[in-house]
Amino acid sequence: MKFNDIDLSNWHESDVWTDDLWLIQSREKSGKHENVYHGNFVPQVAYQLISRYTKKGETVLDPFCGSGTSLFECEKLGRKFIGLDINEQILNYVKAKMSGSSQDFFALNLCDNASTSAKIYIQNSLDFLGQKQVAFAIFHPPYHDIVRFTQNPADLSNCKSIDEFLIGFRKSCENSLNFLAKDRYFAVIIGDIYKNSEVVLLSFLCLDMIKRNFKTRLKGVIVKNIEGNRGKLGAGGIWRYRALKNDYYIFKHEYILIFKKEF
Repeated sequence: MKFNDIDLSNWHESDVWTDDLWLIQSREKSGKHENVYHGNFVPQVAYQLISRYTKKGETVLDPFCGSGTSLFECEKLGRKFIGLDINEQILNYVKAKMSGSSQDFFALNLCDNASTSAKIYIQNSLDFLGQKQVAFAIFHPPYHDIVRFTQNPADLSNCKSIDEFLIGFRKSCENSLNFLAKDRYFAVIIGDIYKNSEVVLLSFLCLDMIKRNFKTRLKGVIVKNIEGNRGKLGAGGIWRYRALKNDYYIFKHEYILIFKKEF
């Protein structure tokens, strides 16, 4: 089954990356993209994933849509979009950014994506877009509590433990993956964290949770560098000092886990 618009007869002209190490030198800032939110990933990631795993006119679901990175790339690439987020303030920001655009290719929903109501929002969004299923899903959850995005107790960034976070993220995946077509793909963008003076491989824990709870095939583990992180802009020296003083290494990588849904 063909799941993208890549012309393999002219494959050498494609700008889709195929290596599993993505070294991105700077954040794309064209169009609607702005680095205004701790939780936004670089637009190049969204562009690559959407180009690789969807065709024009298909629907992308982003249950943690934040400041709209994947939506802006969907607009550029001619895809439909469903976004969920628990942060009303950032959703209002995205709606304002989209005020001059066509309103018929996207649906934004203020909701807790781990609650059962998320299924209603997604189904209503599919109906609005005239679509039956989602073709690709992008998950970019909080990295537990390293940045707290809202005061809402249902926000995964307010989970009191990693176990609680993984339970909530599993519910988010369950609600969203019900709408992803079988044999299509989804991506999880996730990094690791420090807890109690040691590294916690949050990425591996999320990978394990997905493999244990959903019938999927792991198709790729992409390592990308972290550049232009909003929380560390202009503070390279102090982070290096802290690393030397407290005996740790500065995280410069994140993972993009690519799965194929088989249920």
